Amino acid sequence: MAGLKLKGLKKSYGSVEVLHGVDLEIAQGEFIVFVGPSGCGKSTLLRMIAGLEEITAGTLEIDGMVVNDVPPSKRGIAMVFQSYALYPHMTVYDNMAFGMRIARESTEEIDRRVRSAADILQLGPYLDRLPKALSGGQRQRVAIGRAICRDPKVFLFDEPLSNLDAALRVATRLEIAKLNESMPDTTMIYVTHDQVEAMTLADRIVVLAGGYLEQVGPPMELYDRPKNLFVAQFIGSPAMNIIPGTIETTGTSAVISFSGDKAVDTGIAVPDSDKGKKASFGVRPEDLLATTGDDFLFEGTASVVEALGEVTLLYVEDLTESEPIIAKLPGHQNVKRGDKLRFTADKAKLHLFDADGNTYRT
Repeated sequence: MAGLKLKGLKKSYGSVEVLHGVDLEIAQGEFIVFVGPSGCGKSTLLRMIAGLEEITAGTLEIDGMVVNDVPPSKRGIAMVFQSYALYPHMTVYDNMAFGMRIARESTEEIDRRVRSAADILQLGPYLDRLPKALSGGQRQRVAIGRAICRDPKVFLFDEPLSNLDAALRVATRLEIAKLNESMPDTTMIYVTHDQVEAMTLADRIVVLAGGYLEQVGPPMELYDRPKNLFVAQFIGSPAMNIIPGTIETTGTSAVISFSGDKAVDTGIAVPDSDKGKKASFGVRPEDLLATTGDDFLFEGTASVVEALGEVTLLYVEDLTESEPIIAKLPGHQNVKRGDKLRFTADKAKLHLFDADGNTYRT
């Protein structure tokens, strides 16, 4: 198995540069997830690692060897695509064995690997079936099994669950998590736009935007300590509430004013030179607490109430010029549209960003 090093990796299509010098090290056995909005370059980066896209500049190392000019078949990788790409006239067994037959592996070795992969993915009862006799989730597991049979150095997953319905997504995500646990020395790189997949599967998340790496780190580090506004609003659902304001006092516990004369002591250190500058105050919807006291962060009117059973989402029209504030409260809440509400939050849960969108909290 192998680790990877990406050094100054760039990708251009003509005069258009879509990846701007990506530097990243992936250790052997890590499960890395690339996330970002559509067009951020995550799938392009994955395809460059696979050898399906030419590297414009920089170097890519797999297991200590530069592979920029090495063809895909020689890189020791296996890729699972968004589409299953199964041969419809072949059984599950033959689909999983096909790559090894092309590589002229022995019949005994092919049988051993296929049955081992089938056991891992619980495909044993389906080995004699054709793909048309399988559910969508089972077909995706066959595609994953085909990759396992190749015994690659690195697994690449390109949004493998996006064609499945909600229930199958959950079930197949659990299968991938179990696969990762059963192969602890295998490096896996996974592309998705789904935050739940990223947060639950990844050892580290790589957040991309506009072809740049915005932040790399464990899921909860990105959630608790986002480096900038983009990461703060991309990680978490619903997105973090962001309210524009002005820094009134600085020091170890800066005060920011917003919503007219409303001011909040953030408990966040800000340099004296930033006094009077514009800033953005942030708090996650799930960190807001309903209160009836005078020590509150926000006050407003409920414009939308979404009762989801396990949580209730409240959209509150505040006096600020920002979007409605969203509060995510546990369980059922006796709130209806038009109710006046107040919210507070623990200072340790507050965030503050400068005029350039960078966080003040380290």
